[in-house]
Parts: sequence; C-alpha cells; structure tokens
Amino acid sequence: MPLRLAVMLSGNGSTLQNLIDHVEDGALDARIVCVVSSRADAYGLERARKHGIPAIAVPRKDHSDAASFNAAIWRAVREHEAQAVALAGFMSLLQIPEDFVNRIVNVHPALIPAFSGHGMYGHHVHEAVLAYGAKISGATVHFVNEQYDNGPIILQESVPVLEDDTPDTLAERVMAKERELYPKALQLLAEDRLHTEGRCVRIRS
Repeated sequence: MPLRLAVMLSGNGSTLQNLIDHVEDGALDARIVCVVSSRADAYGLERARKHGIPAIAVPRKDHSDAASFNAAIWRAVREHEAQAVALAGFMSLLQIPEDFVNRIVNVHPALIPAFSGHGMYGHHVHEAVLAYGAKISGATVHFVNEQYDNGPIILQESVPVLEDDTPDTLAERVMAKERELYPKALQLLAEDRLHTEGRCVRIRS
C-alpha cells in the first residue's frame, strides 16, 4: 500500500506541488491524505484542493500556547490516518508524538549543520552562505526532532556557490536539488529502507 503522507506547510506550497507531481507521475509511492497549514491564507491549501486533497487550516494565532496548537495539528493528522509527515515550509516548531519519531521529514536549503537552526530559513540561509564566503551549499533531507534542523540526516548533496551568485541565483540552484532529493528520501521511507542508529540513518539495500 502507498505510504499515507500528511504535508504541513505555512506558505505557497511549491514543495507540496513537487511532491504531488512525483506522486501523480508514479515516482513516489505515497498518497497525500491531507495538507495542514499554520496559516489560513496559505496558497498551499488551494494547491491541495485543486488535487482533491483535504486541506485543513490550523492557524497558530488562534491558539494561546504551543501545546493547544500542536494538539490541533496532530488531531488533523490522525483523523486522516497519516503514517508519516512531510514538512513543506512549515514555520512552527513541532512537538513530536512518540509514534511519529523518525516519521516526520523536512528539507533544509543548506548542508546541515552549517547555516541551520532557529531563524535560518529561506533567503536568510542563502544570504548567510554568501556573506560567509562559502564555496559550496546544498540541500539536506532530515528527520525532524524538537529542535530546528537537528534531526538525523537522510540525504544530503552539495551545489557550487558561484563567484557572481546572488541569494536568488543560489536559491534557484539549491531548490532544484531540494526538488530532486526530497521525493527520493520519502520514497526510501515508503519502502521502509531507512534505519536510524542514534544520529546515523542507514539506507538498507
């Protein structure tokens, strides 16, 4: 059976669209059973509706504390019987239920542990890479724990930083790598080929 996948987002949903495309092309053996957004106006919800995927808004601002927000998020995920979660530009820190440890996956636009952690997202990452003078950047797909960008690494590949790069041109190169790696990592999860030993993720042949 295909992996029952929930997607969480807060914005445009371009990463969601990439996953939908891979599912529809048969390259990702998954079924996206719901999309949950921390913002009611996120365009990613409309992308979900266009493909017949249940779209649920759980606005962070409607909840007085992180515990009630997380309870609402996980209630939506469980109602749709998701087996795993893909973060796709989800801008809130999650509390991880025990049964979803190493079942939540995220993609980060740099080579973790470099240029990662709280406040390091989107163009902030690429600006920091260029300001530092780094010669490579890249994309990292990792399991999610209760710290920003801290979970075990599943897949990671580099891209060059060019002399004339701007945050926009570097972002374009990194996003192309993200679009390649994220569905590949989720397919490994769908095939039950990922085994975690401490911080190390082993890929079974």
